[in-house]
Parts: sequence; structure tokens; C-alpha cells
Amino acid sequence: MTGCELLTVEEMGRADSAAVAAGVPSLDLMEAAGRAVAEAVREVAGRASSATVALLCGPGNNGGDGFVAARLLAEQGFRVRLGLLGQRGALRGDAAHVAARWTGAVEPLSFETVQGADIIVDALFGAGLSRPLDAHTAAVVSAVNGSGKPVVSVDVPSGLDGSRGVVVGATAVQATHTVTFFRLKPGHLLLPGRLLCGEVSVAGIGIPDSVLETISPQTFANRPGLWIGHYPWPTIAGHKYTRGHAVAVSGPPDMTGAARLAARGALRAGVGLVTLVGSAAATAINATHATAVMVRATPTDASLSAFLADPRRNAVVIGPGAGANAATATNVLTALASGAAVVLDADALTAFSEREADAPVKAAGMGFIVRGEPEQPAETDLFGAIMARTAPVVLTPHEGEFSRLFGSLQGSKLERARQAARESGAVVVLKGPDTVIAAPDGRAAINDNAPPWLATAGAGDVLAGFITGLLAQKMPAFEAACAAVWLHGACASAFGLGLIAEDLPETLPRVLASLRSHRG
Repeated sequence: MTGCELLTVEEMGRADSAAVAAGVPSLDLMEAAGRAVAEAVREVAGRASSATVALLCGPGNNGGDGFVAARLLAEQGFRVRLGLLGQRGALRGDAAHVAARWTGAVEPLSFETVQGADIIVDALFGAGLSRPLDAHTAAVVSAVNGSGKPVVSVDVPSGLDGSRGVVVGATAVQATHTVTFFRLKPGHLLLPGRLLCGEVSVAGIGIPDSVLETISPQTFANRPGLWIGHYPWPTIAGHKYTRGHAVAVSGPPDMTGAARLAARGALRAGVGLVTLVGSAAATAINATHATAVMVRATPTDASLSAFLADPRRNAVVIGPGAGANAATATNVLTALASGAAVVLDADALTAFSEREADAPVKAAGMGFIVRGEPEQPAETDLFGAIMARTAPVVLTPHEGEFSRLFGSLQGSKLERARQAARESGAVVVLKGPDTVIAAPDGRAAINDNAPPWLATAGAGDVLAGFITGLLAQKMPAFEAACAAVWLHGACASAFGLGLIAEDLPETLPRVLASLRSHRG
């Protein structure tokens, strides 16, 4: 898992302190950070070693990193102009020490500092900024953003909250490159932070990996290293009955395609058997399209319950094309009453709501409303039904479905997903270009490999199928959700422009082959 960890601002501070306690001088950490910034500037400059570099330094350690970079760049022949926010005499600690080693001019920070620069270094504020930029600094940032020049930010673009990925106040630096240290922060991956960072590089500055043992980070970048050790690769002794049996619940006859996409996704994910179930009319349509996927008519709640009573049918997905109605809610509760792992997607989430003012009745328990049902019994305690079971549940909402299901949770996307996972007792996959996967135990991962063309009809149905297929093969729920989300994005990237949902399952074998070959 090494390298997947994301550190909040507080955790990064603990990492610095732990490194110093282990014998690494704090001044050495600052010198190494400044050296990494200078190297990044050299890469941006290319052969233009006489380029003019404007360094904008703040009053703290971020500014200290900038002073180190200024000294090193000047020694290498760059023309350096350094603007300082505040007074040089007000610098403290290591920042004051490295500033004393800078023999060039120091000018008060202003928009003039960036005029005529070929490259700008933003060393104003680091990831821990907790207040908006003042008017003067904001004006300088506006000049930076309007300059059209390459901008290298130190740690995070100034104005960005590194833990939450949000702009503190009204403005932040728009960087073309960001150099951070030891580990990425959540703000480098969450939107809009990721869009402000440009190309991000992580520099090792002498902090030993062993400090992570005392920090025990719970937030991760969704990379194969996070879950590859749990991936259910086929074994020579295995067969289809040992690789699980996934069930996809179909919607009505005119909405069957979404469930077929989920079923196909589960099958491609390696599960041994997949069955599409639904009404007799829907099953007749599914039978004309399905080949390796089996079909079975389960026209009533009782027949679905009986079908899922067989423990070999160990994972079920409900929601794609199901219809946001009471029948879907009943199927959800039936599935949750079984021993199978359950994936709830799309209409299976919208069928329950805390916010639907037009729904006629509010049920007891968690206060969910079941759409279109005049007398829904008190068992419509969705989260209670989830928490009462031992088999895993994964919820896969997009932002609209999330707000309907969880109401107005506050905070960053990461914070909201974590809170939702705790409240529901399920693994929550809050989808988007910065999908967050959160587990009830506090672990969370942020995904950043989804290309823009993945936003296409039916793609979410395939993702739900990928998750279901991995759960059926007994991959742990958090790792299964993380793996499915990453594979989903990797398939879209591998296929390229022109992608439609049907292409995702068919691209998965190529992605898995590449993943396994790199795994060795």
C-alpha cells in the first residue's frame, strides 16, 4: 500500500514532527523541499537556463521553501526576482534561517513582482491555509493567473485547502505544476483542487516511510496497490461454482438494458455465473439478448426471496433501470433480508428518500419516504436493514441521488462520503470525476483516473456490475468497490474517445491482463 496514502494537513504536520524526532533536522527537510521546487522549475524552463523566475514567498515555511529555491536557481544562472509577503524580520525558525542565506534583493510582494517573469513560483501559502487571501494577496494572485506564464506552486496552489480540496475564500492560484512532499494530500485529487494543481509531482525530502506507522492514515489515492492483494485472480483449482453467482434484478420490459449492462459487467469481472431476474415480460426480453448470462422469471417478491435463499447466489445488484417506485424498494428490502452481498445503484437509491416532498407517506425508523407507496410498513428503515446484516452492502450514488438519500450533509466530498458510510453502515461510492469510496470504519479512497468520456449513459450500470462481480468472488467490500472504480476508469482510458457503456465490459480483459502482467 506504500505510496497510496493521502495525508491531511494535520497528518503531514505529524509526519514532519515524527521525522525530526527520528533524527532528521527540520532545516534539512526545508532545504530538500526547496531543492525539489528548483528542480521542477528547471524542468519547466528546459534549456532556457537564463529565464527570469519570479518567486512569491509567504511568511511561513512555504515561503522558506521559496527562499531555498531562489538561492539554488540563482546559483544555476536563472534571473531571480523575489517578492515577500510581510517583513523579512518577521520570519521565524527555519524560514528565517534560509532567508538569511539569500543574498539577492527582497521586494515587497506586489503584482509588479510577476511582470516580465518567464516562470512564476507560488510559495505564498501551503496546504494548511485556513482563511481567505487578503485583498492585496488576492490581487497578486489575479496577476499571476492572468499572466499566461507557467506557475509552479509549492505544496498546493495558494488559496487551496489541502485537506478538503476547496478554495478558501474567493480565489486561488491556478498552477500549471505543483510540487508536494512525501505524500499527496486529498486536495490534490478532489475537485476543484485537482483542476488548480496542474501537473503534480511528489518529492521525497527525507521523511522516512516508517512515520506512517504512527500516523495510520485512513485516506488513500485509489491505486492498484491499495487493493491488488485482495484481487480474486482465477486459480488453476477453481471452477465456475467457486467463483460466485451474481444476480442482477431487471427493471420493467421497457427498461431492461441497464440491468443487462450490470450483468455483463459482473460476468466480465470474473464471477462464475450471472443470472438476470425479473418479471415474466422483462425476462422474455432479456432472454433474447443474453447468452452467457442466464435469465429467470421472479415475478413476485416471494419468488425473488426464494431465489436469493440459495446461498450460492451470493451477490445481487438492484437499481439499474429498476424504476424509482415501491416495487423497487420492496426488492431492495428483500435482497437485504438475504445472505447475499448487495449493491444498490440508481433507482434502488432513489426509491428511498428523505427529501421527496411529493411522496405520500413517511415511514418509521430512519424516516425514509418510499416513493409512490400509500402505506409502506415501518420496515422501510433502509439503514437499519443494512446495519442488521453481516453481508456487505455497497451504495453507488451520484451527487443527486446522494442528496436525496442522505439529505444535506455538510463538508467536502470526502467528509460527506465518510459521514454517509457511518450513517448507513454501507460502503459508499460517491461518483463523479473525483469518485470517493468510503467505508463505515473510516477508510476512504479518492479516484482520479476517470477520463471525461466516461460520462456516458449506462456507465454507472456497468460499474455496479463490476462491484457485484467482485463481491460474488468474496473480495472485501471496500477493496472491491475501489478496484471496480479504478478498473472502470482504466477501461474508459484504454478504449478512448467514442466510448459507450457496452465497450466497458469488453475492454476489461485487456486492462486486467495488463494489470496482472505488471503485478508479475
